[in-house]
Amino acid sequence: MATVKIRIPTPLQKITGGAGEIEGEGNDIKDVIDNLESKYSGFKERLYDEEGKLRRFINIYVNEEDIRFLDGENTRLNDGDDISVIPAIAGGAC
Repeated sequence: MATVKIRIPTPLQKITGGAGEIEGEGNDIKDVIDNLESKYSGFKERLYDEEGKLRRFINIYVNEEDIRFLDGENTRLNDGDDISVIPAIAGGAC
């Protein structure tokens, strides 16, 4: 099981007690999220929809690579990997 560093976006920091960076463990992204849910109740429901699919507006990166271009939630992890959870921000011109 890999130990990884996870960057938490501001909107989710209320779940992590204000922490912008936390440590997690897992063999893949899915494991890490499941383990985070056990520590920070409500974390997973912010990332997944009612059907259990990762929400479209949530982007997850492993070492700056989008998991959509890797192996999705099954992307394997190594000790020391950096994971970033980034919600997409919509907007328009001012």
